[in-house]
Amino acid sequence: MKIAFVGKGGSGKTTLAALLARHLAAAPDRPPLLAVDADINQHLAAALGGGEDAVLPALGDHLTELKEYLRGDNPRIASAAAMVKTTPPGRGSRLLTVAGSNPVYDATVRQVRGVRLAVTGPFAERDLGVACYHSKVGAVELLLNHLVDGPGEYVVVDMTAGADSFASGLFTRFDATFLVCEPTLRSVGVYRQYLGYARDHDVRVHVVGNKVADASDVEFLRAHAGADLLTWFGRSDWVRAAERGEVRSLDALEPDNHAALHLLRGAADAAEKDWPSYARQAAEFHRRNATAWANDRAGADLTDQIDPDFVLGDHHLLVH
Repeated sequence: MKIAFVGKGGSGKTTLAALLARHLAAAPDRPPLLAVDADINQHLAAALGGGEDAVLPALGDHLTELKEYLRGDNPRIASAAAMVKTTPPGRGSRLLTVAGSNPVYDATVRQVRGVRLAVTGPFAERDLGVACYHSKVGAVELLLNHLVDGPGEYVVVDMTAGADSFASGLFTRFDATFLVCEPTLRSVGVYRQYLGYARDHDVRVHVVGNKVADASDVEFLRAHAGADLLTWFGRSDWVRAAERGEVRSLDALEPDNHAALHLLRGAADAAEKDWPSYARQAAEFHRRNATAWANDRAGADLTDQIDPDFVLGDHHLLVH
């Protein structure tokens, strides 16, 4: 299952993404797992316990190699340079799996406290005034477009904050979207904004309350999120210690917060995998991007990259 954590900046989405990743990595069944930091503020490695100074190779710095690998011998794609963030896979494309070995993972994925992690890379000084961070996030969209995840496999992505997630079709690439919401009007406002966009694309949003102090906070979230409220996390000494750089065993996490993690995994496992819809959405956003800017940049009609008879799915795992 592909899982996204979204929400207002400062809501705690990175903390909860890291908590779920560590929870999955420590599960008795040891499911295949890949975590991805796609936030402009690159803190997932630190939240996993890697330290604030952890430096990981950036997907954004390996975009050309990523495109060249994924292109394979797909006859619809003339070159790596012709690929854009929304380019979908087709016959001849190379596909990725969650745990498989490939040159892309070799170059960019590293272990952080037992969690395999890839990062888009920070917004560097050389980017100021000349680049858009979404060009870096495009590497994640391209990766997810070509990634086949089977039952019991997980990809956990810490997304950009607020409505920035809608700057591309990336928000449609997930089976479960957890919107982290504090019991405040500002945080609820982001939820409503997100829900308005997501509803038009059949994106199921689960609200996860965070920094909940008492029953009145829960009632506030219920009043605003209704049936979308899946669970909530209370204020936590474990999380406070983690935010100070102290890495504790998950066994020390408060029982109620442990139970909330089980609910998150359960909601992800219960999500309906719809590969045909996944392919249709990929084609839709590729057409949008081609028409809006990519055709002019490439000097060609990039909608020709869409293979109408190709649908990504579990059956591709049989050949990987």
